[in-house]
Amino acid sequence: MRYKVTIIATLIGLAVCAFNYTGYDPHNMVFFMFSVPAWFADMFMDIHDISVLLMYALTVLTWALLGFITDLIIARDRRKNSSTA
Repeated sequence: MRYKVTIIATLIGLAVCAFNYTGYDPHNMVFFMFSVPAWFADMFMDIHDISVLLMYALTVLTWALLGFITDLIIARDRRKNSSTA
């Protein structure tokens, strides 16, 4: 199985975190739009009480997991199509 989508999704997660870290996202708008863990953290607790590095790590891991699940679906679809052909 190729992990092309996993790698791309992980890079997207890293890019979101890097953009937020550089300071070009002063109100964290981009980070909160694209970070799924930040959505849940903001719902259940004050976002200022959470470690920024933890949020970055969870964001990258979430994007990597989404990419991996997508790769699994693609591989399953390819196996199914190759067996029926």
